[in-house]
Amino acid sequence: MIWNAFLLALREIRRNIMRSALTTLGIVIGIASVIAMVMLGDATTAYITQSISKLGTNMLILMPGQERKGPPTSELGAKKFTYSDVDAIKREINDVKGVSPVGSSTLRAVYGNKNHSTTIAGTTNDYFIIKDWNFVEGRNFNEAEIRSGLSVCVIGETIRKELFANEDPLGESLRLEGFSCQIIGVLEPKGAAMFGMDQDDLVVVPLRMFQRRISGNQDISHIMISSVSASSIEEVKSSLTSLMQQRRHIALNEENDFNIHDMRDTLQTLSSTTQMLTLLLGAVAAISLLVGGIGIMNIMLVSVTERTREIGIRLAIGAMEREVLLQFLVEAIVLASLGGVIGILVGVGFGVGISMFFELPLEFNNGIIVISFLFSTCVGVVFGYFPAKKAARLNPIDALRHE
Repeated sequence: MIWNAFLLALREIRRNIMRSALTTLGIVIGIASVIAMVMLGDATTAYITQSISKLGTNMLILMPGQERKGPPTSELGAKKFTYSDVDAIKREINDVKGVSPVGSSTLRAVYGNKNHSTTIAGTTNDYFIIKDWNFVEGRNFNEAEIRSGLSVCVIGETIRKELFANEDPLGESLRLEGFSCQIIGVLEPKGAAMFGMDQDDLVVVPLRMFQRRISGNQDISHIMISSVSASSIEEVKSSLTSLMQQRRHIALNEENDFNIHDMRDTLQTLSSTTQMLTLLLGAVAAISLLVGGIGIMNIMLVSVTERTREIGIRLAIGAMEREVLLQFLVEAIVLASLGGVIGILVGVGFGVGISMFFELPLEFNNGIIVISFLFSTCVGVVFGYFPAKKAARLNPIDALRHE
C-alpha cells in the first residue's frame, strides 16, 4: 500500500513538475542555508584551532602586570622579569619542556637596497622548541652565541622573501638599524596566526645581544613556558603562580602583579564565539523551512481541490479513508524529502565553495546532514497531514458532483 502511494506521489510530481519544483524551493533554501552555515562555522572553528596550535604547543605566557582580557599584553609600569626568574622556573617546576625568556621590539631590517620593518625577538633556543619551529636551512644558536650575545640571527620566511628573494641568505649580513648580524638560519614558514599576525615576519636574535644592542637593559618582557603534555598544563600553571608569588613577595591578600596567559583560554573563547554565531545563523536560516512547509501545505490543499473528483471515485469504489490519507501524506513527504536531498547537495556544495574561497579547512558535519534530512521529512508529515486529512474526509457523493 505504501509502495503504491509512493508511485502515485511520483506520478503527481512528474505531472506538475514546475509547481512541484517551486513548492520544494523553500525546503531547498532552508536546508542548504543551514548546512552551509554549519559547515562554515565548523571550518572557522577548525581554522582558529590550527592558528592557536601554530603559536606553540601546550604554551603558557608569563606576563608582568595584572590579568587583562584579550590578547596577552605587558603593563608598562609592572616589574619586569629577570634571568634569575627564568632559572628558578627551570629548576623548581616539573613537567616543563621549555622555558624561553623573550624581549621584543620593532626595527627596520636592511639588506642591500631593500628594507623591511619587522619584529625583532631576543630569546634562547627554547623559543624554537616551544613554538614547534623547524629550520628550512641553517641552525639555531650555540652556547657561545647565547652567553656572549654575538651578533647572529635567524630569520623568518617573510624576511627571506622581502629582502633576499631568490638569494641564499645564510652567512649574509643583515643590518638592523645601527648594527649588523650574521644570518645563521631560516625558519620554516608558518603563515598567519590569529588576529592576522604574520608569524614569518620575524628576526630572532640571542637575548643578551637584544638587551645590549636594542633594549639597553637586562629586563625580560615576558617568559614562554611549554608543558610536556596537555594534561600537565594546569599543574604547571599552579606551580608557576606559587613560584612567582614567592619570588615577587606577594601576600595572600594582595593581587598578583603578573598574569599567566593560557592559550587554551583563547581557543575556548574564540571557539565558543564562532559556535554561538553558527547556531544563530543556522536558526535564522531554519526559518525558511517553516516557510517551505507552509508552501507544501498550500499546494497540497490546492491539489486536494483539483483532485476532488478523483478522490470521490476512489472512495466510491471501496478505498478506505486511511488509504486516501496515506496517498496525500506520502506525496507531501516525498516533496519535502526531495527538497531535503536537493538542499543537502546545494548546501554541501556552497560549504565546500566558501571554504575553498576563504582558504578554510574543509569540515563535513554528518550529523547536521542527517538531522536536516529528517527535519525536512518531518516538515512533510506535519504540513501534509491537514490537507491529507481533508482529502480523506471528503464525502464521496459530494466529491463525485464536484466539477
